[in-house]
Parts: sequence; structure tokens; C-alpha cells
Amino acid sequence: MINHKYDTKRPKEKEMIFGIRAVIEAIEAGKVLDKVLLRRDMSSAIGRELLLKLEGTSTPIQRVPVEKLNQFTDKNHQGVIAFLSPIEFYPLENLVQSLYDEGKTPLLMLLDGVTDVRNFGAIARTCVCAGVHALIIGTRGSAAINGDAIKASAGALHTLPICKVENLQNALQYLRDSGLRIIAATEHTERNYTDVDMTVPTCIVMGSEEKGIYEENLKLCTDQVRLPMTGVIESLNVSVAAGVFIYEAIRQRNLISNI
Repeated sequence: MINHKYDTKRPKEKEMIFGIRAVIEAIEAGKVLDKVLLRRDMSSAIGRELLLKLEGTSTPIQRVPVEKLNQFTDKNHQGVIAFLSPIEFYPLENLVQSLYDEGKTPLLMLLDGVTDVRNFGAIARTCVCAGVHALIIGTRGSAAINGDAIKASAGALHTLPICKVENLQNALQYLRDSGLRIIAATEHTERNYTDVDMTVPTCIVMGSEEKGIYEENLKLCTDQVRLPMTGVIESLNVSVAAGVFIYEAIRQRNLISNI
């Protein structure tokens, strides 16, 4: 018999809800869920009721073998474990509209496939320090917003608006339609990051260190720029690179405001 092992860091029980009825009640109470794990072969009537409840939310659902669920708790989970989000999420459309209504020039950061919680937390911390208005992530393929991410952000995730979207391509198209310049950080260009105007409504897009920005998302960006590299190492840590881009935007905007 093959023994399947899962490298799973067990979160604290206060960060989880297990049991079908308990998860349904949490949804009805308006709790914000980061994700829900369902036993792969679940087909009971109450399980279908849970799925109907989840359809009205943006919560990611993962079908997993029971062995993975058992890694998270020794209690009777009934084939369901939900992970509580420590923060509230903001609807992207509402946030962008409110920035315009307040007379602000939006400066947003969108992360495409950044899954490391330390990098995610560090980027959020820089966003707060620099005055970035919001951070946009996908419901899938993004770092978990958990205690480790909160710690890495030095608490910034409690104050920075986070927009969690189902589809990054739809979000990018919406931002374009809303008049934002979408600036992609990519090595596949010769254009320098200082050569693009960030004083206009702007969204900076950062991809993962391994894969960069996904091609479908890259095509929706209005500008592609790179950080110049002269050393033997050809790339920066994504949180460091994000900081460089953010502070270039701040530098440009300060120059305009001081004229």
C-alpha cells in the first residue's frame, strides 16, 4: 500500500472551522473564509447544501483526499475544513470608484502568483509605508493571508485594503477600462522602469520569482518595464523589486506635487 504523506503546517485551531454544519453557520454569520477544503468524494445532501452556500461567496474550494484533511486536525471534521481569514476584503470596483470620488490618483499593486507569505507580507508592509491605496490578489495561486503573513507585514495587512478577485484577467481589464495604466515588471523588455509615467492612475503588476507574470495577464498590461541588472545575479527578490517600483512611483508623484 502506498502511504501518502502531505507536508502540511498545522494552523492553530482558532484559525479553522471544521464540520459541515459549523462551516454553513459561519457563512450565514458573514465570516470571511480564506479557503475551504472538501473531501474529494463528498456527496451527501448536507455537503451539497454547503456547496450551495459557498456559491454565493468568492471563497476558493479545494477537493482533497481525506488524508490531507487529517493533517490539519485530529477531530471529526466530517470531510470539511474552512480557514478563517484574519482580514476583511474590499470589492475592487467599489474601491477604485471611491478613490476617484475622493479626488485621489490611484496607485495599486497587483500580485500574480506570489505565494510566499513572507514576500507577500513584506510587499504589504512597503505598500502601507509608501501610501499605496490597495493590494490586489487572486483567489487562487496567491499567498495565504494567515498569521505568518500578518507577522511578515508587521501588521500592515490589518490596515491595507486587500482586494481578492476571482479572475485576474477580468480585474486587469476592469482597471484598464477605469483609466489606469497597468505597468508590468518583466525581464522580457528593454524599457527601463524609470521611463514610464507613474503620476497617472497606476497599477503595478508583479509576478512570481519563478514564473513571472502569466502571459495572459501580461498581454493586458499597458506597459512592460524592467529593472536594470548589472551584476552576476539576474533578478531581485520579488518584495525588493516591488519596493523599487513603488518608490519610483512615489518619487515621480512627489516631483509633480513640488513643482
